[in-house]
Amino acid sequence: MPIKDYTTTISVEKTMGEITGALARRGVTRISTLFDDDGTPAGLGFTMRTAYGPRDFELPVRTSGVLAALEADRVQPKYRTPEHAARVAWRIAKDWLEAQAALIDAQLATLDEVMLPYMVDGRGQTMYALYVSNQNAIES
Repeated sequence: MPIKDYTTTISVEKTMGEITGALARRGVTRISTLFDDDGTPAGLGFTMRTAYGPRDFELPVRTSGVLAALEADRVQPKYRTPEHAARVAWRIAKDWLEAQAALIDAQLATLDEVMLPYMVDGRGQTMYALYVSNQNAIES
């Protein structure tokens, strides 16, 4: 079964706007676009208030993984392009953020709980990156 949203026709820019709007409605104080070396949108950075004060988050949108999944799923060739993979990746990111917002709204989880891997420390590293580096240090 192909991955979610694999037939989307919605542009990356439209989806980014929808994500920005959803975050703005939830009280973000800063939103920025992360770009890869080619100048292609590769994620979002944003600041939100938490129980412990304002925190920065970076949510990557890794289109190469989506392209690999589309190829592995053997979807029609028109869906196996880098441009289409970007559209799908951003839709999936939007859907994921909406699901996390629903958990927060229903008080099933806090912002910190659902976004912890994407929280950025003072040196610009995500909590997930710190976790990985610590795991590698433990195994050495």
